[in-house]
Amino acid sequence: MIPASGVLPIDKPEGPTSHDVVAAVRQALGIRQVGHTGTLDPFASGLLLVCVGSATRLAEYLVGLPKTYRATLVLGVATDTDDKAGTPVHSSEAWRDVTPEQIRTAIAEQIGTLQQIPPAYSAKKVAGKRMYAVARQGGEVERTPATVTIHGIDVLRIAPPEVEFEVACSKGTYIRAIARDVGEALAVGAHLAALRRTGVGSWKVDDALPLDTLGDAEAIARACISPANAVSHLPVLQVEPAHLENLSRGGRIPASSGIPENTPVALRSGETLLAIGERIGTAVQPRKVLA
Repeated sequence: MIPASGVLPIDKPEGPTSHDVVAAVRQALGIRQVGHTGTLDPFASGLLLVCVGSATRLAEYLVGLPKTYRATLVLGVATDTDDKAGTPVHSSEAWRDVTPEQIRTAIAEQIGTLQQIPPAYSAKKVAGKRMYAVARQGGEVERTPATVTIHGIDVLRIAPPEVEFEVACSKGTYIRAIARDVGEALAVGAHLAALRRTGVGSWKVDDALPLDTLGDAEAIARACISPANAVSHLPVLQVEPAHLENLSRGGRIPASSGIPENTPVALRSGETLLAIGERIGTAVQPRKVLA
């Protein structure tokens, strides 16, 4: 039986947009309330967490989870989109003189908390407009640097002009910007040629559902992450039976010791997620009641 609410980990193939995946899930499940928790570019593949039913209300607690990627950059060619989908704007044969040590150094310089300039063709909004929309119309937008954290980069293969690597990073990091900045650091230009998201939080692409198996109800049921498990990274407060009715009406309930303030709290009854709340003093105020 297909769950009416939960999070589907989908292995998006190259080609479809994230919106296409949402539409496919909506059609396959016959549920209108569907949304994803972090865009993947059409040329990229990998893990896309898709919220279904009332679990769509949990999306904001999933978008900020750290992510991991496997990527390949190509030295010697820079594009206007910083990836293979764009138009070349610079080329150089100087990559032939770049050493593996120089490549590793340039990549290592990308690790840490830094100010990253988003690609011109990105979904970020400036003055209410998507940057890619302005760029496609030939307009100029101010690309304001954003603070991102790149926890680590492992170089897997150096076979110039290709460099394959794995990245662990925060929300909002553009992997194609890493490729661009490595190319600039080496003064040869570069773009991203392949990208696969391998993980979001504790969820791995190896456990995800291939898009072409959405017609298999049993596979969907096996892969679906329950609402409670989807927010298992949040502090948990088990709600006493005496407080269930008050909680269902949006009323505050007592907070147990150890529940932090100023952070979302998962309010549960056993393994069932009832609500997401926030501690205020000695009580927890529900912000979103699900059950």
